[in-house]
Amino acid sequence: MLILETIKLTKKFGGLAAVDKVDLKIHQGEIRGLIGPNGSGKTTFFNMINGILFATEGIVKFKGENITGLLSHLVTKKGIGRTLQQSELFQNMTVLENIEIGVQCRFRPQLFATILHTKSNQKEEALIKDKAFKVLEFVGLESLENELAKNLPYGLQRMVEIARALATSPELILLDEPVAGMNLQEASDAMKLITKIRNSGITILLVEHQMQSLMNISDFVTVLNHGKKIVEGTPKEIQNNKEVIEAYLGKGM
Repeated sequence: MLILETIKLTKKFGGLAAVDKVDLKIHQGEIRGLIGPNGSGKTTFFNMINGILFATEGIVKFKGENITGLLSHLVTKKGIGRTLQQSELFQNMTVLENIEIGVQCRFRPQLFATILHTKSNQKEEALIKDKAFKVLEFVGLESLENELAKNLPYGLQRMVEIARALATSPELILLDEPVAGMNLQEASDAMKLITKIRNSGITILLVEHQMQSLMNISDFVTVLNHGKKIVEGTPKEIQNNKEVIEAYLGKGM
């Protein structure tokens, strides 16, 4: 089943096309790697899919539905989770509280019930906490539930961000450089978690500069350069592709 499709997706800043007519098709259950040199448009592409930026031209379809131009919180409710390049945790909140924020997007809190702390509100809070803890168990961080996010080493903070994206109950997760800044062991653990997430039935679109890690777990890889899609294929095909080598190393290499 086709879960995500972009059709001639374009974003221009002034006269510059950061993303230029990119067509992409991702099937359910796939890990799709998205690579390209710095400035090739990868994060801008992500931002148009999940509503942080509006496309200048083109269409984004999720499970066949046109979601182009939807605000990011509505895209999340549709079933697309997201992590960012930089850590965006609430540093003075506990790990569990950060995950609860992800869960809350699936609930519709009632103002007066919240103020009065009614039985229905208490039940909802218990459900949110229970779901958040189950997500922590899934990613193997349950022992850290009461730790403040600011006290965690950077690698664990990145894992908590993946957990928070999972807590939104997504069918597709966009992971933007999830192992950036991690040491080798942390990166290995993160890639195992990403594979576990895919095995649970969630589709993944992954941007990562640690090329070997990305190639080891991706089913297919799409390559952007100067905002354009230049090639896509299996990891082996991409690693041996002349255009990709030139995009990273320059012509004549």
